[in-house]
Amino acid sequence: MENLFTRAADVREFASAGKATLTIESRQSGARFTYRIKCPQDRGILFVSVLSGADNETAYSYFGYIRRGVFFHGGQKAKCGYEAPSVRAFAWAWQRLMQDRIPDNIRIWHEGRCGRCGRKLTVPSSIASGLGPECAGRSDRVFLAEEVA
Repeated sequence: MENLFTRAADVREFASAGKATLTIESRQSGARFTYRIKCPQDRGILFVSVLSGADNETAYSYFGYIRRGVFFHGGQKAKCGYEAPSVRAFAWAWQRLMQDRIPDNIRIWHEGRCGRCGRKLTVPSSIASGLGPECAGRSDRVFLAEEVA
């Protein structure tokens, strides 16, 4: 349970770090989707993909992006339509995270690696936040929680 997020601000910070992988699970249905959220060099946008194959390192399909805290479907470039359950689940969860809450009917997990650099997390406080001690202090994220709250 130590990779389970309990605060929406931690999820937002982790997701905006630049190299985040997280899983959203429905507590009602048990359905879960794993997402990769990456930031290109310009640091102004986050690209969101969903795990769509057996290889959990490379089998991700792009479906949208986040700019200034708002999620947008990727349109024609998206590999998943807006009505896909994985896209709808992410859009719904992200909207609530931006309202600074994690609904009781979902759980959000990180994979145990730093959301910024990808290194394995070993320090208990880093495991809780999803960011390593060096990366947690960095200010070059796409957006900070206080900018979007």
